[in-house]
Amino acid sequence: MNIFDKGFAPAEATLRYLDGDYVVLKPGTFVRCAMTSKPIPLDELFYWSVDRQEPYANAEAAHMAFERFGRGQ
Repeated sequence: MNIFDKGFAPAEATLRYLDGDYVVLKPGTFVRCAMTSKPIPLDELFYWSVDRQEPYANAEAAHMAFERFGRGQ
């Protein structure tokens, strides 16, 4: 079964964010941006915080989080 089969429903994944990688704790097809709540397909996930364990949709959202919370908080 793949994403083109009928009956496919996208599901939110749960990840553990590491330096330069992540570990899938609960399988799914996307995660939600911590700043915008926008769904991010896993193959398009490039920005996250290891310290806060949260994903970001793009560099702008990651920068917003950095400005809002500061580094390592």
